[in-house]
Amino acid sequence: MIVELLLVLGGLALLVLGGDLLVKGAVGLSLKLGMTPLVVGLTVVAFGTSAPELLVSLSAALKGSSGIAMGNVVGSNIANVLVILGVTALVSVIVTKGHDLRESWGMMIAASLLLIGIALTGEIGRLEGVILLLALAAVLWRQLSTGRAEETQADGVDGATLGAGWGRIAVWLGLGLVLLPVGANLLVNGATDIARAFGISETVIGLTLVAIGTSLPELAASVASALKGRADMALGNVVGSNIFNILAILGITAVISPLPIPPEMLRLDLWVMLGAALLLFPFLFRGISLTRPVGALFVAGYAAYAWVLL
Repeated sequence: MIVELLLVLGGLALLVLGGDLLVKGAVGLSLKLGMTPLVVGLTVVAFGTSAPELLVSLSAALKGSSGIAMGNVVGSNIANVLVILGVTALVSVIVTKGHDLRESWGMMIAASLLLIGIALTGEIGRLEGVILLLALAAVLWRQLSTGRAEETQADGVDGATLGAGWGRIAVWLGLGLVLLPVGANLLVNGATDIARAFGISETVIGLTLVAIGTSLPELAASVASALKGRADMALGNVVGSNIFNILAILGITAVISPLPIPPEMLRLDLWVMLGAALLLFPFLFRGISLTRPVGALFVAGYAAYAWVLL
């Protein structure tokens, strides 16, 4: 069991490091090629920060562990709202006024409902995967076509990345592309072995341990933003990440390897994912700030959900 735990911890460490390096390299390359920060944020950074989830889901699906593949995405979306926003709110109040994410929130809800509708058929097949990817293309087109000029500043891109040379960018990209698949493979193998040893379903492992692990880059970025006085950035990160997790990660994974839907996920987890997304309605539409008590409630809600699963 010690070996399996080391595999999980080592896999998580490689995923976090690899994801960070890949994002840095991709952003640096994109800016070198003249892409605007808005386009970089909506495409390159979105792909990069979701790379751990994508690699884990693909690796799990190809090994026949569809429970981990599905649980990773659904669990990450639940954790993004309840854990990432909860912890960020505990660090610093998240002000929602002046940050119009209502349309993006609607896209997140639509993507969640689309996933639930597909899941009711019992499988996300290749055709359904294509549908998810087409929906992703529509979302990206809408976001890019409606981007405001004031949103094109490079928020969240550090000076080292902005001024990086070609050699440094190549090293970041190379290391990221190597560490991510290695970390994903270690994490999936370790998590699967632990699940079997304790008689816990792979779906539960995917919904909790793997989901939290692959969400660590987003958590670290959100907390760092809060410490810098930009806690509001966590809202956009979470909404965008949840849309991307459903449409891109499940879409790509299903096209490569169809995903059967674990029956238990239809009874609870998909509805918790939708419920967590709906929790953001009053904050985004009424301009209510996410205060520390709200953050504590979010984190407690996730703890209760994890307790029910285990």
